[in-house]
Amino acid sequence: MITAPMTAGPALPTHARARRRDRRVYLRGHPLLFGLLAATRGRGVRRLGGTLLVHDADAYREALTRLPLDRAARGTTGGAARAALRGDGDVLFDQEGTGHRADRRALAGRLGAAGVEELRPVWLPLLARGSAPLAGGGEVDVVALAREAAGSVAVALLGSDADPVALARAAARAAAASVRSHLPGPPRPGAAAAAVRAAARLRELTGAGDALSSMVAVAAVNTTVAAVPRAVAWCADAGLWAQAADPELRPRLVEELLRVTAASPVLPRVAAAAGSVGGCPVRGGDRLVLVARHAAGAHRRDPDALDPAGPEVSRLVFGVGPHACPGARLASVLLADVLEVLAAYRPVVARARVDRRAALPGWRSLTVRAGTGAGAGA
Repeated sequence: MITAPMTAGPALPTHARARRRDRRVYLRGHPLLFGLLAATRGRGVRRLGGTLLVHDADAYREALTRLPLDRAARGTTGGAARAALRGDGDVLFDQEGTGHRADRRALAGRLGAAGVEELRPVWLPLLARGSAPLAGGGEVDVVALAREAAGSVAVALLGSDADPVALARAAARAAAASVRSHLPGPPRPGAAAAAVRAAARLRELTGAGDALSSMVAVAAVNTTVAAVPRAVAWCADAGLWAQAADPELRPRLVEELLRVTAASPVLPRVAAAAGSVGGCPVRGGDRLVLVARHAAGAHRRDPDALDPAGPEVSRLVFGVGPHACPGARLASVLLADVLEVLAAYRPVVARARVDRRAALPGWRSLTVRAGTGAGAGA
């Protein structure tokens, strides 16, 4: 009996496929970091010299809510922000006390429910215009779309008249020049000078001149440009567009996608005093690498709006306690709007390139085109 040779059809959407693609942003952009975290995740808390790697969810919460932290220390998010922005004033991530609370209240007002609703008209027209080529069989770079949206949000928050894309690129360069300095790996020649130039350009574009304004731009741009394209790629590769199109399931899908992509996969901190985390003694000055990715179960539990991990777990990627990310609502609403717009086209990934220079694991470009069944059931 002679049988015709089988020809390979298009790959079926699966979470395994989505996870393989998403892993590339670590393996090609931050290979040393990913290797270290993968090799040590067998224990909830592991000490390597003066550094504690914290993977366990309860220990992660304990470190952020019960352990005194030095938020301006070298090698922390606050320290990196100060080094990057070269500002004379405090930045949001290294403040303590009344100044910190006052600035966070002011920012929370702009990023609360009412504030985010006021911002939606900034990005909704951009998403409609940016996704339009899909209707005619064209392609869309989701990274470029996310960059323009993030830059436009930053401009609106700061009351700046800068070009949104120029501001977004400047914020990305400022972050890359500083944050990478406290990740594992050899120092790069000329990195300090590059950080000074990048910070100066960002301050010029924000027009405010203070470090807090620049930090808002850095945070808004870098997390959005990292998170949105990765979430879209996962949605496409795992075939989650039906969930994205469902108004009731979409909010839960957003939480799940933000959980598994974990735009800021680690939170570097330094202990300000002695204590303990997960039963492990901590000395003042010890460095902590809090692995948000593992605390939220991103490495082992696939996203599913029908069986979500729940907000108590998914929200860990934004931190916990008084220093949790104030932009969590903004990130969720923006991603929900992106998914709603794209769901009508059931996009598939045509091409993807990892950004090897970005501060956060992400794509340099993620090109999508309309998939089979576009326009049905959306």
